Amino acid sequence: MTRLGTGTLPPGVAQPGYARAQRPIGIVHFGLGAFARAHLAWYTDAAMTVAGGDWMIAGVSLRSAEVAAQINPQHGLYTLAQRSGGGVDRRVIGSLAQVLVAPHDAPAIVELIAAPATRIVSFTVTEKGYCRAADGRLDLDQAAPGFYPLLAEALVRRRDAGLPGLTLLSCDNLADNGGQLARLMQAWLQARAPALADWFAGECRCPATMVDRIVPATTAEDLAEAQAALGCADAATVSTEAFSQWVIEDNFAGPRPAWDEVGAEIVRDVAPYEAAKLRMLNAAHSALAYLGLAQGHAFVHQAIADPRLHPLIARLLHDEAALTLAAAPGQDLDAYAGALLARFANPALNHRLIQIAMDGSQKIPQRWLATLAAAQAAGRSCPVILTALAAWLCHVRGDRPDRWGAVNDPCADQLAALWRRHGHDGIIDALFGDSGLIASAWHPTEADRAMINAAMTGKELP
Repeated sequence: MTRLGTGTLPPGVAQPGYARAQRPIGIVHFGLGAFARAHLAWYTDAAMTVAGGDWMIAGVSLRSAEVAAQINPQHGLYTLAQRSGGGVDRRVIGSLAQVLVAPHDAPAIVELIAAPATRIVSFTVTEKGYCRAADGRLDLDQAAPGFYPLLAEALVRRRDAGLPGLTLLSCDNLADNGGQLARLMQAWLQARAPALADWFAGECRCPATMVDRIVPATTAEDLAEAQAALGCADAATVSTEAFSQWVIEDNFAGPRPAWDEVGAEIVRDVAPYEAAKLRMLNAAHSALAYLGLAQGHAFVHQAIADPRLHPLIARLLHDEAALTLAAAPGQDLDAYAGALLARFANPALNHRLIQIAMDGSQKIPQRWLATLAAAQAAGRSCPVILTALAAWLCHVRGDRPDRWGAVNDPCADQLAALWRRHGHDGIIDALFGDSGLIASAWHPTEADRAMINAAMTGKELP
């Protein structure tokens, strides 16, 4: 069957409102997975439709050529399907120009970043893509095959050519993601290109951001449904919810797309929005993942409909996470919690719990441990998060591949080894003690240990 983008675009589907071929690449994006296509590319497509600008996106896959094989034969085009109880709304997204694969296209990637028309380099590489060691510092060996050397080489070329610096825009779920990116990039430069460090600090900017949209992994059913609706094959289609939020710190090195004209919020301080997203939406998602998998569920909407789990997640949102947050003016945390519960219940998304359960060691510090530390400082306990933590500990023990396959986590081998060495009685301190694998400001009390141990041994949920 004909592929999308190789002939006439399907009638009856919203299409790009600008001449794609006349617009140069202005953004190079690392990590062009489903989320980036449903968020950054979607906002950029809308911004060029209403306000123009030279903001086509070149995507970079750091390892796999799969996304390039999906998108390049379609000349960068794909459809976005917004799913709700009321049906499916599709549109063709045109903001992608091409996808390159780092192991094969490194010179071309460097050339694109160094090009005068490029003003933004953005990232959705997930928490583990920043290559942080357990103490938060950059792991130089892990970072070597990642984006750091490509970006550094391109920045040297820009400096030597007298070009301006770039905005480096993290769209990942890291607390203070802009500050972390700046710190980690500086660490790479100090170790590998020290002469560039001062130029980078003076010329480049790393604004903080908060991104919020639920984007399940694309399934074979999604592909078949898209083909039936379009009359052509779309190997890169993405499904998402109707809701989307993007909050960006007003800290750019140069021009940017008119994202604020199509719904993005450009603000002085992202921290309140970021903290609410991490400690509420992301924390609840992870809790649903591990608790839901343990109860035999496959999807988020199934887990939140479980009468044993729904009240726990509501308690986590309202009584544990929200109480640790300082809301921004006009930010209603109780309303946000209610909206999250409704979003989780959307049966049209089929968001897999096992997808959310990936890379837990990289996620739980900002999703759970920050809340535990803040509550501990205020003299409160968080029984739901402690119960979810117990479910995660059981998950990463790695002894139930029959239920959910091998543990997908960069620390999977270390976690399994710690379980073998320390067992049930010592695993909490091995991970969260003063010299544990995962550093945090939370220090488990005897009451915390008792609650986690009770949950791990199958006692009743709180």
